[in-house]
Amino acid sequence: MVAKKRISLLLILALISIAIYSFSGLNISNLNYVLSKRLVKILVICLTGGTIAVSSIMFQTITNNRILTPSILGLDAVYMFIQTLVVFLFGANSKVITNNNINFGISTSLMIAFSFLLFKLLFRRENNNIFLLLLVGLICGSLFQSLSSFMQTLIDPKAFQTVQDKMFASFNNVNTNLIIISLIVILIIIICIYDYVDILDVLALGKDQAINLGVDYDKNIKVILIVISILVSISTALVGSITFFGIIASNLTYQVMKTYKHRHILVGSIFLSIIALVLGQFIVERLLNFKTTLSVIINFIGGVYFLYLLLKESRA
Repeated sequence: MVAKKRISLLLILALISIAIYSFSGLNISNLNYVLSKRLVKILVICLTGGTIAVSSIMFQTITNNRILTPSILGLDAVYMFIQTLVVFLFGANSKVITNNNINFGISTSLMIAFSFLLFKLLFRRENNNIFLLLLVGLICGSLFQSLSSFMQTLIDPKAFQTVQDKMFASFNNVNTNLIIISLIVILIIIICIYDYVDILDVLALGKDQAINLGVDYDKNIKVILIVISILVSISTALVGSITFFGIIASNLTYQVMKTYKHRHILVGSIFLSIIALVLGQFIVERLLNFKTTLSVIINFIGGVYFLYLLLKESRA
């Protein structure tokens, strides 16, 4: 009952945050135009914030580590490598860069393909340690980052500006068609993994305990990792990389919800991520006048919070 009350409170706060962002500064002359633009941003924020929060919590559950996020798999680095490679080979005016639909399709497909290849190679045999996957993902991420940095030093300044724009997440000018496609895919994923939510409660106990309780550990880990890779690929291709937001959203959710049931934790994380991103976008637009981007603020706060978590873990 306590968890449900907290979810209801978070829902109310999320709706209040959306209302504040949507209707602040509106008048009769700009109501239709501005409100329609803001509602699109809110939908993008809900999709990306929800997917990042859910994927981070699921990832932390199967790794039994609350300071890890799916970015360690190297998907963010793969995304930037794709953007840099396209600009390096075809220029900043290539349709792959200028056409959001094509860019989204190629980026998402290649990131998911990279994830599937990684899982296929490392899970060919049974009893593979998931931390081997994290190590390989970390190495691949470093490799792709190095290749991206090398190509960025070779391209001209105008082309580099295009690549630099892709480095920071933006909720502005997202194609409506991409939002609809992303929403459909996410709804399909939710339907497919609905039965896995309760299994996460068992997986949180650890591998040995989960196996003793009758859970097919390897099979469930593979399915959850595939779901995580799809969610991260969609959110990254839609708005860009927000490296530390998963750490913030997941750990704040644990502190607020104070329950082990993922059925409540996942829902609470969605509402909490919406509150954080909507209010953050409000501050960027209304108080800072677009002098910085929301991803810069999140990465700064997330970096400090990450150091705090590391110190907290070391003291514990």
